[in-house]
This record gives sequence, structure tokens and C-alpha cells, in this order.
Amino acid sequence: TFPLALDVGSGRGYIAQHLTKETVEKLIQVDIAENALKNAVESEIPTVRVVADEEFLPFKEDTFDLVVSSLSLHWVNDLPKAFREIHQVLKPDGVFIGAMFGGDTLYELRCSLQLAELEREGGFSPHVSPFTAVADLGHLLSRAGFNTLTVDTDEIQVNYPGLFEVMEDLQGKYILCMGESNCSWNRKPLLHRETMLAAAAIYQEMYGNSDGSVPATFQIYYMIGWKYHESQAKPAQRGSATVSFGDLAKIEGLLKRGNK
Repeated sequence: TFPLALDVGSGRGYIAQHLTKETVEKLIQVDIAENALKNAVESEIPTVRVVADEEFLPFKEDTFDLVVSSLSLHWVNDLPKAFREIHQVLKPDGVFIGAMFGGDTLYELRCSLQLAELEREGGFSPHVSPFTAVADLGHLLSRAGFNTLTVDTDEIQVNYPGLFEVMEDLQGKYILCMGESNCSWNRKPLLHRETMLAAAAIYQEMYGNSDGSVPATFQIYYMIGWKYHESQAKPAQRGSATVSFGDLAKIEGLLKRGNK
């Protein structure tokens, strides 16, 4: 049971719909998009909504028993700072559970656009937001102060009729929960029609399915990290082991002799 929980980048309150008041007694929802919070879905948990930046959380140190975040942290400008902020507002022995889009997300779209721009315009500009590599995620969480870390990855593949439908979907109704047009301030604003047609052909040729559709891949990182508390289990000191891993190979023989 978590008396007080924080949802960072809550959007319209997607996580709250899957929590119960027996697990979370009170929930604070934080998002930088005021309209998203105003249109948040109601839940059975007593909820307070706060407009704030993930990199500057307006809460005191050691406030929350639980912090959650689902598919919003890839928008953060300074991810290490956001992790430090989350760690700071957690109570000792509090836990952070998060999910974010990872490095291979939309690689089909990115590759197709880059190849088309190189061919038609002699250079390319990124048109999809940058993503963190999974190899860096554990280091970032550890540097922020989290311990007993768990990091896992998953991939979801969505099929579309073609590239134009992929981009329409990303820029349309799903923009708040999974859409990924580029948020970089110095990106190239427009793609020429000929470049777009070339990208659609490349997408189909390189990644197209047998039924004529094209896949769009979303890679998701799941992470769990705890704030240190003296009650937590600690690793034994190096060199204090009394049994060698090499002895594991002998276990089967010892068991057989014991049964006899």
C-alpha cells in the first residue's frame, strides 16, 4: 500500500485507470500540458492535478512513497535531471516504476525518411524525436541515486497501409500518448512532396509486409528503481563467499549420492 503516489507526465490520467484505492491512497498527477490535465479521466483514487515540468518538480524532498511514469520521459530535455528530481521527491525505501520509448522506436520511418532526403535533397534532418539507448538507462538511474535496479525491454509492432498513414497517426489523435513528430527546436520544418513519395516507396521496399502493409515498431523500456534505506538487503562484501560457483557443477552428483 502506497499512501501517497506521484504520476509524472500523467497526460489524461492513463495510469490512474489501472490503480485501485486499496493500493494507492492518494495520487498526485503532474504534467506540463495544462489541457491534458483539464481533460483527465476520473478515477476512484483521490487525485490532485498539478501543472509542472518534469525537470522541476514542485515538491519537497522525501514526499512520495511511489512515483510512476508511463511513456512521457522521452519528451524531457534533460533526462538525468528528471531522474534526479524523481529520486529527490521519493521517500527512503520508495520506488520509481516507469516506462519510456526506447532507441529502436520508429526505426523504419526514420531510416526511410533519411534515405529519401539524402537521395532527393543531398542531406537529411531528423524528423522523429531522439530516444535513449537501453545501455544508457541503467547508468542514468544509478547516477541519479537509485539502487536495486531492474531494466527490461519490449517491442510492439503496429501495421499500417503505408508511410502516410503512419505519419498521420503519429501527428493526429495519438500525439499525447504515443505520437512522435520531432520536438527538436532546430529541425527542418517541411518535407517536399517528392521526398515524401520517395520515402513511402523506400519504406514499402525495405520493410513492407507480404499483404502490402508496413510495420511501425515501438520499443519500450520498463524500469524499477528504489531509493536507499538501511532496511534494504545489501550485497555481501567481496571475498566473503564460502562456496565457489565452480562447485555448482558438483551439485547433481552430490544429490545422487544423497538419494542413494
